[in-house]
Amino acid sequence: MADLQRLAIASHQIDKQKVFLTVEQQRYLGRVLRLGVGEKFIVMDGEGKWWLAKLSLDVSGKSGLIAILEAEISIQNELPIDLILICALPKGNSFDEVVRQSTELGVTEFFPVISSRTLLKPSPQRLRRWEKIATEAAEQSERQVVPRIRDVGEYFATLALFESQNLSTNCDRYICVARNSYSLLLESLLDNRKQESIVIATGPEGGWTNEEIEAAIATGFQAVSLGKRILRAVTAPLVALSIVNSVLERRNI
Repeated sequence: MADLQRLAIASHQIDKQKVFLTVEQQRYLGRVLRLGVGEKFIVMDGEGKWWLAKLSLDVSGKSGLIAILEAEISIQNELPIDLILICALPKGNSFDEVVRQSTELGVTEFFPVISSRTLLKPSPQRLRRWEKIATEAAEQSERQVVPRIRDVGEYFATLALFESQNLSTNCDRYICVARNSYSLLLESLLDNRKQESIVIATGPEGGWTNEEIEAAIATGFQAVSLGKRILRAVTAPLVALSIVNSVLERRNI
């Protein structure tokens, strides 16, 4: 089934064994993927389930094309624990690629934040764009889960969320800091083998301020280094997530 195309849908689109496709999804299957009636593909609900599906005409007339679910597919491509990224928004459209590549690396939830040195002030339309990018990246990378992207928040307000009951339990938190003598992220991960979830925070162009670092540490974050070189704001999350991936995948073998 590796050669079959994949389509992410919302669970509410499923009614018994039928998936009622949106106009955009029908256009994507027909015009972009060039699938015809009777051809098979994989449907994923973004919450962990995959099905083998067949494209069919909707005889009820509610929509042009529907998908018929033929069989559930058992697959496990996710990391063994949740991986959360707090990312100070980089300038321009750079966060688009952070979302795309971080989704490929297994992030389950994004917290885009505005910090003291953040240059970008995104419009509400950006969130919908990021959600679309995350969905496409999840399809491409054969993820079972489409990551959640939170509304853009102010940095200190986001930290406060991790002191609340919902986000404070059983998660190891790391804030990546440049130009420092902190322990390497890799060393910290190897020292702790009982993580139930991991939170990674990466800064903006120019890095975190001292006040921001101190606030994170006070909230239970461990300050860590990604190495001696100074990484760009769009590079740091990918380096950090790659390190986490290597450790978790090795443990899961």
